Amino acid sequence: MTPTDAIITDLVVDALDDLKAVDTKIVDVRGLSSVMDFLVVASGNSSRHVKSLADNVVVKAKEAGCPPIGVEGENDADWVLVDLGDVVVHVMQPAARSFYDLERLWSGEPETASEPDAVSDPWG
Repeated sequence: MTPTDAIITDLVVDALDDLKAVDTKIVDVRGLSSVMDFLVVASGNSSRHVKSLADNVVVKAKEAGCPPIGVEGENDADWVLVDLGDVVVHVMQPAARSFYDLERLWSGEPETASEPDAVSDPWG
């Protein structure tokens, strides 16, 4: 982690902690992506909480001289993405976070079939 990445991820985690984000995780994707180095994933308890968390990240980043490249999803606030360049922040409601499972998706671990979707041999 470069000093800049460390500063940005610390700033993001602090901004999320300020407003009581749930289960904040940092995922190192340097070996998996050429467009970002780290994902920060956190949950909010409602659409209002998700929006407030993302807004706080934006405010703190701007104050630190690192304005976001873009922000997506603020209207519905089920999932708000804040693009800070090498660090991309995903603030999600629990149902969306569970459904998209970004931590597993970006971990590099192979996907395993779940029981309802698994194909079984009807003959044995």
